[in-house]
Amino acid sequence: MSEEKKGFFARLKAGLAKTRDNIVRGIDSVFSGFSAIDDDFYEELEEILIMGDIGVNATTRIIERLRGQIRERHIKEPSECKQLLIEGIREQMRVDDTAYDFEKEQSVILVIGVNGVGKTTSVGKLAGKLKDQGKKVLIAAADTFRAAAGDQLAEWARRAEVPMVGGNEGADPASVVFDAVNAAKARGVDVLLIDTAGRLHNKKNLMEELRKINRIIDREYPGVHRENLIVLDGTTGQNALVQAREFGEVADLTGIILTKMDGTAKGGIAVAIQSELNVPVKYIGVGETIDDLQKFNSDDFVNALFEI
Repeated sequence: MSEEKKGFFARLKAGLAKTRDNIVRGIDSVFSGFSAIDDDFYEELEEILIMGDIGVNATTRIIERLRGQIRERHIKEPSECKQLLIEGIREQMRVDDTAYDFEKEQSVILVIGVNGVGKTTSVGKLAGKLKDQGKKVLIAAADTFRAAAGDQLAEWARRAEVPMVGGNEGADPASVVFDAVNAAKARGVDVLLIDTAGRLHNKKNLMEELRKINRIIDREYPGVHRENLIVLDGTTGQNALVQAREFGEVADLTGIILTKMDGTAKGGIAVAIQSELNVPVKYIGVGETIDDLQKFNSDDFVNALFEI
């Protein structure tokens, strides 16, 4: 493990402490408290996983997989199947290798989500990460509704040493995207990152705006690799799932950036979201610095959660 990765893993482990109390302690008490594997045992496990924000869908799959393995292997002791349960959770979170294909092609990444989830910060951090990989990156500040959004993004662009287009309050987001796409083509940019406004309460306008932005990209940049990443705040638990569903009606979601995973008791939502929406968690954030956003790795997440 590289130093950066090691540091991130340590922060993830520390950040998941409350989630660990919420889920792992409960699981351990079931494994030590039951002497036989019966319906009560499964029910208790199911309840702990659902209460731990892992979600009904993922929990059902995890428990069904566990039942099947216990039958096949004729396991009688609850303590013998804890590892199987952990593997089941890991399995629910696997991210396909193709999830990061956009890094290998010219791509446009639309970053969406409600205000306050860390969207602008995620755009800045992602820009820095991609630049460090040797990519030519351009940021478009298409969130023109929130007064501070352009300034905030400009600051991140400066830190990441990446150029930015737009950022004027009250400008038409679609025209910012138009300018950014043409600038990206003219400059031979590898990745164009677009920060968008995050209004959900006025869904009709938001839908219209995102449709317009999508039409412009389709028309001006045909054949470019497209990503729609939704930023969700890990501390909001099931509410994050609701937001993702709503945005999923507006845009074809290709991935999730899960922020604020440091210090939340609702870290189980990382499992639920992937399972319920069939959209992979691609990045996970555990803090404020540029290194605190990393590619999501299911092995690391589960190892950090269970302190393996």
